[in-house]
Amino acid sequence: MSHSPNNDNIQHLYEGDQSKLYSGVLAHHHDPKSAESKAQVAKIWKITLILSIITIAEVIGGLYLSAYLSKIIINSIFLILTILKSAYIVSVFMHLGDEVKWFRFCVLIPLTLFIWFIIAFLYDGSEWKMFNDTNPARFDYHQTK
Repeated sequence: MSHSPNNDNIQHLYEGDQSKLYSGVLAHHHDPKSAESKAQVAKIWKITLILSIITIAEVIGGLYLSAYLSKIIINSIFLILTILKSAYIVSVFMHLGDEVKWFRFCVLIPLTLFIWFIIAFLYDGSEWKMFNDTNPARFDYHQTK
């Protein structure tokens, strides 16, 4: 009985022990010059190029543009580039881009709500700090001691 995988029907790999999916059963390329190997290498270079371009844009923005643009604009640019890079990393390295649409939404919607949660708390904290710094009762209390 041969134990070679059937490339036409890989459903049996998803049932039961899923470690076969990630153990190299599906990623065997005996010939490095084959079309599959070249396609995989090209995909890796494409991913590296995209992430490098975004990272270089962030570094250039931090080094050169921050002197000419307002802090709000620079922070917005960094936020957009960071979200773009993290979405691409999640899509490629965590294989979310290969999933069905409803599962992507099940992951991305709570993530979006979590980002909103962080922004809301930062805004609330800055409002509290501003209120605390400008409260006249605070100054009267310190002056009477």
